Amino acid sequence: MRHLHTLGPSGTNLEAAAHQWLRARGLAGAGTVRLHPSLEGALETVPRTGEHALVACAVYPQLHTLVFGNLQTCRMVDSFVAPTYEMVLAAAPGMPREPRTVATHPAPAGLAPQEAAVLPAASNSQAALDCAEGTAEGCVTTIVAARAHGLDVVRNFGPVPMVFTVHQVHGEGE
Repeated sequence: MRHLHTLGPSGTNLEAAAHQWLRARGLAGAGTVRLHPSLEGALETVPRTGEHALVACAVYPQLHTLVFGNLQTCRMVDSFVAPTYEMVLAAAPGMPREPRTVATHPAPAGLAPQEAAVLPAASNSQAALDCAEGTAEGCVTTIVAARAHGLDVVRNFGPVPMVFTVHQVHGEGE
């Protein structure tokens, strides 16, 4: 397996985990990481050659559906623990330090202030993009995505030890 597919846009913990997995196997220059708007959408488009895999994480809200709903074409072949990027509550410059609306992926939504209205985002990086575009006053995102979009860090929760999973995609019944 040298072609990994995972959640984008760039700056997600899953993207970092995919690159780490390739590096650990000596495939950094020979492998590829492709980013998708959703893991579910990625799984629909991944070639079923056995050389492609989906990278997910144990806290992905629909991981059980990905695993059990795709037993004929996808199998979990590896997992590893690695720290995420620093997880942050961020806001666009000039926004309130306690945002009333917070864009977040469902997985880290518990990091949003309890009094804030939560606006679902497809990924941590998408949450940062939504915040930068003014869809929300704040976001729960990675430090990498916050910096990429010029956001101010309101609260830094630090890196989170995370279990990442690798799912090989193969032909029907292989």
